[in-house]
Amino acid sequence: MSVHDELTSVQRCLDDLSRSVGRLEQQLGSGGLEIRRVRTDADHLRESVALLRQAAATAAPQKRPDLVTISDAPYDLSLWTDTDDEGLGARDRRAP
Repeated sequence: MSVHDELTSVQRCLDDLSRSVGRLEQQLGSGGLEIRRVRTDADHLRESVALLRQAAATAAPQKRPDLVTISDAPYDLSLWTDTDDEGLGARDRRAP
């Protein structure tokens, strides 16, 4: 899923949460500390998702790197002549 789809899904869940909290407030009353905390937390989540949505909208989309094609043809063997074997030293010398 894309970021936009994920944020939309989160927003729908928050909308469901808000409706559920509203129904709880009607049943329990909105004066209790517990329900006020739940309402405040749900509102904070809504604000946080709104900020996240703004940040995602201003973020530059990630660009895929250009692909490099590597040929299946064998390498030119002259590339490997008169070279040191890495870590082993030159052919005509001994390791210390």
